[in-house]
Amino acid sequence: MFQIRKLRRFMALLLAGVSLSISLAACTGSGTTQTTASGDGNSAGQPAELTFVSFAVTQAAYEKIIPLFTNKWKQEHNQDVTFNQSYGGSGSQTRAVIDGLEADVVALALALDTQKIEKAGLIESGWEKELPNDSIVTKSVIALVTREGNPKNVRSWQDLTRSDVKVITANPKTSGGARWNFLGLWGSVSQNAEDAKALQYATDVFKNVPVLPKDARESTDVFFKQKQGDVLLNYENEVLLAKQKGEVLPYVIPDPNISIDNPIAVVDTNVDKHGTREVAEAFVQFLYTPEAQREFAKVGFRPVDTSVAQEFASEYPKIKNLSTVQNFGGWSQVQEKFFDDGAAFDKIQAQAGQG
Repeated sequence: MFQIRKLRRFMALLLAGVSLSISLAACTGSGTTQTTASGDGNSAGQPAELTFVSFAVTQAAYEKIIPLFTNKWKQEHNQDVTFNQSYGGSGSQTRAVIDGLEADVVALALALDTQKIEKAGLIESGWEKELPNDSIVTKSVIALVTREGNPKNVRSWQDLTRSDVKVITANPKTSGGARWNFLGLWGSVSQNAEDAKALQYATDVFKNVPVLPKDARESTDVFFKQKQGDVLLNYENEVLLAKQKGEVLPYVIPDPNISIDNPIAVVDTNVDKHGTREVAEAFVQFLYTPEAQREFAKVGFRPVDTSVAQEFASEYPKIKNLSTVQNFGGWSQVQEKFFDDGAAFDKIQAQAGQG
């Protein structure tokens, strides 16, 4: 797949070059000097500039990783690389790229967001197979964050249906991150979208959800700043990062759980426009090296490199029953069966009195 895509790009550039040469020959007259530039921002010695767009909680890791890459690239290619970095909610970042933010590389919270950029014509199909692990560069799982001392004694998914427990999670219709929460809830019962028991369980949980914030950041504010709820559905990496900042949050990692897989991708249209493909592809490949994976692990992400995962095994409890989005048929089926208008979540909202 990778070789086919490279051949296709080469042929497109070759045809464009032939067309440009013919045009220049037709337009050039006597006494006129033509100065041509390679258009390749990757020539040795010439600085390169990459625009990198990611979801908010990755910033602490990339602030460490990017200097490691730029130093390595400088040593090996004698070229300075500058990164323009943008961090925010994954859904908002996706819309920004589609609307014109010329990202060279995108690192988003879920493959569904990357697929939206692909559908907009900015990323070529087959991007998932260009990098190891289906282009998943970091992982996390769902944590049940409780109040200090866990006064409601929340230990498992089933506790979220108790009448004395209020649950805070964002709306999966508007929040990509909340879709992971929803799949974690559903998957704790079944991986079958038609399962009546899973539907009833999810409905019982959402009856205990007093508000549906639009995104994960807002749900965190509802829990901590507004003091609503007894349990917050959050990501393990956010809890661990907060701990590094001195905010110790009591939490439980339930088993079963779902692997929250975060992909990386080169934005083909933009790197070809900017002449940055070589350095952009080198950067995303660097993210899979042990050097980069350690930096992810240090700020709470479960590394995809097996050797690094072993180094940090004591910090990440093993989960025996860990599902992935592929167990649900992939994001296209997940969207259709759970989150499209009239799908499972709309039915849950109606039964829970939130519709």
